[in-house]
Amino acid sequence: MITHGKNIKIFTGNSHPKLAKDIADILGLPVGNSKVGTFSDGEISVDINETVRGADVFVIQSTNSPVNDNLMELLIMMDAFKRASAGRITAVIPYYGYARQDRKAKSRDPITAKLVADLITTAGADRVLTMDLHASQIQGYFNIPLDHLMGVPILAKYYLEKGFREDDDVVIVSPDLGSVTRARMFADRLHAPMAIIDKRRPKANVSEIMNIIGDVRGKKAILVDDMIDTAGTIANAANALKDLGAKEVHACCTHGVLSGPAFERINNSAIKELVMLNTIDLPERDDLNKFTSLSVAPIFAEAIKRIYDDVPLSKLFEE
Repeated sequence: MITHGKNIKIFTGNSHPKLAKDIADILGLPVGNSKVGTFSDGEISVDINETVRGADVFVIQSTNSPVNDNLMELLIMMDAFKRASAGRITAVIPYYGYARQDRKAKSRDPITAKLVADLITTAGADRVLTMDLHASQIQGYFNIPLDHLMGVPILAKYYLEKGFREDDDVVIVSPDLGSVTRARMFADRLHAPMAIIDKRRPKANVSEIMNIIGDVRGKKAILVDDMIDTAGTIANAANALKDLGAKEVHACCTHGVLSGPAFERINNSAIKELVMLNTIDLPERDDLNKFTSLSVAPIFAEAIKRIYDDVPLSKLFEE
């Protein structure tokens, strides 16, 4: 249990209440008494049923699908806390949606990552706690403190415990050039070599494998990415690795968005196991034999405790 001069309160919307409860349980706290529903016309309705005056409030809400509903829930809850005189409001966003449009790739493009950052700040957030933003520069879109946790340590630990570090035939594969830094961090932890897939994307949610840089023949390949959405990239990459002689293909990511044909593509691909973090709730399905979900509750609980106690979070970034 945390002791502090101010009360700490954990609240959640509807995006991932189980994760919020897991975090609260680790901290020895109850989840705050609130109700988030809708009016008959679909507008978000928020009821905060306990006092938050002067409290250190943490709102846990991923902005995954239905992204607009989950984002509006977060914004309206923070507005309610601000108007109820909460002492400090931290938006805990394990998965930050609208992050893929982080720059103008062509004329007249919006920059939705910046727009959402402005909305979160305007709604009342005093700081943000998130994990593995799709683009690191999004941290600079906020004019309030942002703590950026990393998923690689949790994923790498899983493979270390399965004995992959002792295997000389393991290779870490970046599915595109944008994920090279993440793959390198992962490879350093497993003391494994790297390979890179040169991918060209002709249009949104469609990817084409062009070339693989590195040696994968006869090796256990682990694909490392920050998020998997429709799974076209990761499935094509896995099949290409298998065609080039990889002995096994494993895959891991921080955010399992898994929209559209993702489950079918992964189940029909060469991927032996897909390991994800539970920043997004995995739906209950009958075809999840290839899927493994690891909890981020311990690292978020520790980060919340450190924010509340006003101690550095830098140790968490190094793990």
